[in-house]
Amino acid sequence: MEYKEWEETAPEVLKRDSLWKMTAYRYATYLSDQCWQDVSTLMKDKRTISLADQLYRSVCSVGANLAEGYSRSTGKDRALFYQYALGSARESQDWYYKARFVLGNEIFDHRTKVLTEIIRLLLTMIPQQRGRVLREEQAVYEA
Repeated sequence: MEYKEWEETAPEVLKRDSLWKMTAYRYATYLSDQCWQDVSTLMKDKRTISLADQLYRSVCSVGANLAEGYSRSTGKDRALFYQYALGSARESQDWYYKARFVLGNEIFDHRTKVLTEIIRLLLTMIPQQRGRVLREEQAVYEA
């Protein structure tokens, strides 16, 4: 199912939440739905049962961390959870790469395109939430 079609069929309870305004969250939720089918395929091959578990955990972690971060009161706290989501998105790309032998290149390409878009969005969101670069100013020392 393509993203636009999925978005139209998403539950109203999700769409009414202000979190739904976050594009990265919508993509992550879409991807977790797609991943459910992918994991079902991977579970049929004994060689990829543990890979299926890792893949599903990492994919679902992206949306979960975005949701938790969105609910934090400070930009610094939000940025931390968005960083966790970024790590999970990159981990998910790695697991999809390893699963391509069973899932096929077409699914691998599609899922990694969605993950790449999530990563791109997060790389913009994290510095915005921090409000500044996390580096200390150079101190002047006198002897």
